[in-house]
Amino acid sequence: MQKLFYNLLKEIGEDPDREGLKDTPKRVEESYKFLTKGYRQNIDEVLNDAFFTAEDNHMIIVKDIELYSLCEHHMLPFIGKCHIGYIPNKKVIGVSKLARVVDMYARRLQIQERLTNQIAHVLMDKVGAQGVGVVIEAQHLCMMMRGVEKQNSKMITSAMHGSFRSQMATPTEFLQLIGTTS
Repeated sequence: MQKLFYNLLKEIGEDPDREGLKDTPKRVEESYKFLTKGYRQNIDEVLNDAFFTAEDNHMIIVKDIELYSLCEHHMLPFIGKCHIGYIPNKKVIGVSKLARVVDMYARRLQIQERLTNQIAHVLMDKVGAQGVGVVIEAQHLCMMMRGVEKQNSKMITSAMHGSFRSQMATPTEFLQLIGTTS
């Protein structure tokens, strides 16, 4: 990978051997390995059997989970927040695992629409939730610093499954609690 970044520096007109760029290919390699570590993670290991018995089935929400990802079209960052709500079905998941699920899928080349659905599907499938709602609000640098250059644009995606889709009051309550009116 370092050779690729070395050659990239040459292709854009830089001298990869100058003082400030000498170790850049190595640093960029390390950076990309970190930013794409989700490819080398397994969802079952991330969840680590952190499931606990629940006596009731009230909505559980974790909001404002920061996320950092790279768009698969330009490999530029998109940065935002993920809000997750679910209604358990006899078991809940450790709260930190929700953030770890977001990170695992965000640390891949992504589109926001797919990321939103991947998170929702994991909770439905692995936790066995009665319903799941996931909303992601993000700003995409590919829209902000190139192309249309719209600095204040924000993309919002949602995925609603199970009771979040079949019972109108459930997604309405979720959206109100996370502070989204749309």
